[in-house]
Amino acid sequence: MRGTSMNIRKRLTWTFILCGLAFIVLVGRLAWVQFVHGAELQEKALEARMQDIPVEAKRGSILDRNGRELVISISVDSIYAEPRQIENPRAAADKIAPILNMDADQLYQKLTKKSAFEWIERKVDNETSEKIKALNIAGIGFVDESKRHYLEPELAPHVLGFVGVDNQGLTGIEKSYDEELRGKPGRIVIEQDAAGRQVPEALHQYIPAVQGSDLVLTMDETIQYFVERELDKAVATYKPKYAMVIVMDPKTGGILAMGNRPTFDPNNWLSEPQTVWDKNPAIWYNYEPGSTFKIVTAAAGLEENVVNVNTGFYCPGFIKVSGTTIRCADVGGHGSESFAEVVQNSCNPGFIQLGLDLGAPRFYKYLDAFGFDLPTGINLPGEGNGIVIPEAQASKLNLAIMAMGQSICVTPIQLISALATIANDGVLVKPQLVKEIRSNGQTVFSMRPEKVRQGISVETARQLRGLLENVVSQGTGVNAALEGYRVGGKTGTAQVVAEGGRGYVDGKYVASFAGFAPVDDPKIVMLVVIVEPQGAYYGGVVAAPIFQAIARDTLRYMGVPETTAGGKPKSANVSGTPDAKITVPDVVAYPADKACQIIKSAGLRCVTRGEGGLVRQQTPASGAAVAPGVTVILELAPTASGNSGGTVTVPDLKGLTIKEAGAVLEELGLRLSAEGSGVAVRQSYKPGASVKKDVPVRVIFEPPVNSRETIAAPPKSQTSTN
Repeated sequence: MRGTSMNIRKRLTWTFILCGLAFIVLVGRLAWVQFVHGAELQEKALEARMQDIPVEAKRGSILDRNGRELVISISVDSIYAEPRQIENPRAAADKIAPILNMDADQLYQKLTKKSAFEWIERKVDNETSEKIKALNIAGIGFVDESKRHYLEPELAPHVLGFVGVDNQGLTGIEKSYDEELRGKPGRIVIEQDAAGRQVPEALHQYIPAVQGSDLVLTMDETIQYFVERELDKAVATYKPKYAMVIVMDPKTGGILAMGNRPTFDPNNWLSEPQTVWDKNPAIWYNYEPGSTFKIVTAAAGLEENVVNVNTGFYCPGFIKVSGTTIRCADVGGHGSESFAEVVQNSCNPGFIQLGLDLGAPRFYKYLDAFGFDLPTGINLPGEGNGIVIPEAQASKLNLAIMAMGQSICVTPIQLISALATIANDGVLVKPQLVKEIRSNGQTVFSMRPEKVRQGISVETARQLRGLLENVVSQGTGVNAALEGYRVGGKTGTAQVVAEGGRGYVDGKYVASFAGFAPVDDPKIVMLVVIVEPQGAYYGGVVAAPIFQAIARDTLRYMGVPETTAGGKPKSANVSGTPDAKITVPDVVAYPADKACQIIKSAGLRCVTRGEGGLVRQQTPASGAAVAPGVTVILELAPTASGNSGGTVTVPDLKGLTIKEAGAVLEELGLRLSAEGSGVAVRQSYKPGASVKKDVPVRVIFEPPVNSRETIAAPPKSQTSTN
């Protein structure tokens, strides 16, 4: 009995010991979990019950130098699913898929995933979003995101670039300044249980996104339009492989316009061939410039005092270098000529002789001075380097041929930068595209001209500008001459280099013209490059007229005073003041024919773009002071049948007659309820208000006193220069 009692006590003792040890292990484990891994496990638990939905930041706008919007971000819905919340995934997939033009089985697979969040479709239009919202399916949600919209898709798409589905910049300015434009994304945080169900009194936190900065470019929408217009004409006439135009302010380096062909629509870039949008030919294309490069040879010769304007040359029609005969464009030769005439005639033997007289060290010195050894540094992706034979490898024949613009490859942006150096009294400046960066309405960056170096002296630059003026007034560039402006420049006609750099392709040429105006104080420099034109191919025939058309409209638009051939001011009105200005009338919301009538009566030109009969935007804007004869571009609004969404924006009808107001409202799908007679003075809906179609707009008309049409007429002292 006593032995049994001892056994029981031993068993109880061991039981307590084992329980004590187990308790110690559990306490130790609890301490380990609580104090060593507590923070980590707490974070994992938080992640398990918190759903984090990213909220995309609104991308900053891109504006032209005058504040006109070129690129904006518009609000759109993105559709997502919370699979655990969807009761009948099969039915949901069958209802949603047809609206989104998706495969129902693939959508079903998304809706049955073991995840808390799945994107269904990003950035859908409002009509599609409303249809899916109407289904009222639990577990299907919507996030307000932004979609990039290019207001004038035909204007400089290679410069502006485009973005991807996540609003990341992929090309152009959008890529170069992606960090500034993108902003900071926000978040929506929602608390839920382990099964993905929302819990009572759950945490809902919204962390707002920070909008990106706005970019103000150096480009001018109106000048860019002039460039695009002439490029379209060139394509229609010559059907080139490429066509490029760059317009630049020589003093600041600001790019005023840059256009390319072929082109694309940045709003629908996925439908375009990659070869069209992945490179910007104006900064990438390498080509032998031909005679436009003779500007550099002339600058080197004048700066090194190897020649002056009166230095004599003799051109028999050819020149022999290292056993190779190089001919002049004038088969019979120019005979005896001064250096001024060598430049005017674009004489190959004359420039070859100058190149040989300079020698390789001095010639290469100016290749470096004008920046042909490096990219210009313009802040766009994909800039090319150009191709220059290393000085140590350059033979006498290489030097001779380079002096007339062959055996050296440049990019258009390099060549126009060199031309701008001459126009800017010998100062080479870096080409730039961004004038300002604005954040929350405050300017955080302002462009300043970036001087690279003094390439040539002021005296040489001005002397060379005078020689290049002779090229336009008397030589190969006569088709670039402008009435009322002194123009300088140089034509170029170069053969196309074969692939691999061996020889030239028969019958294929690059026609170009590089010029500036006015000669005494250049406001613009411009380069026109037409690659492989069909039919005519001489630079003076193909490219010079394009320069002329763009320069004429640009100088007038900029208000640069005209002069006679003798340099005296040319009268722009009966009072004889050369700088008379015309205030651009306000014709927004006018019928197109009436708007053009008002524009022309003010002494300006008028062109329309787009479809519809109502003006929605004008360039230059109303109130701008411009020179007589400037072209005003009127963007037309679509007709009522083209509007979608069931709402329209009420226009400003003030100053319109009953007939005009009725036509405007009818064009938009609205009805006029008129009271009184004369011109509109008040309206029931404020301009800019959104109303449903077919709504009557009550307008009060009174006899005209100072109608818009009256103030649009120019003063009698002004006359048009057309």
